Amino acid sequence: MDKARATEILARERLRVEQAIAARSQQDAQSAQDQEEPGEGGSEDLYEKEVQVGIEADLADQLAAIERAEARLAGGTYGISVDSGQPIPDARLEALPTAERTVEEQQARGQ
Repeated sequence: MDKARATEILARERLRVEQAIAARSQQDAQSAQDQEEPGEGGSEDLYEKEVQVGIEADLADQLAAIERAEARLAGGTYGISVDSGQPIPDARLEALPTAERTVEEQQARGQ
């Protein structure tokens, strides 16, 4: 994949994740304003909070993966497996711009 295309898809992915993080922040602020009494919803609130923490952790992981991909791009190794050094097909990078391994290597890792 050429550098211009890689830059484009990584920028698009970064924008998507940053917008999702901003939306989460707005939702959290609104939820805090809407809650009348601490602990008002009991176990339902606890469940919702756990879901929100999971979503926020996933978004943070996605942002970290984008940063690693951007570093590989800057270093000239974007599109090369971090494990084997084999090329990652362009179709995989189009579908998953932060891919660090080939599909086969990822499957072998059980992920």
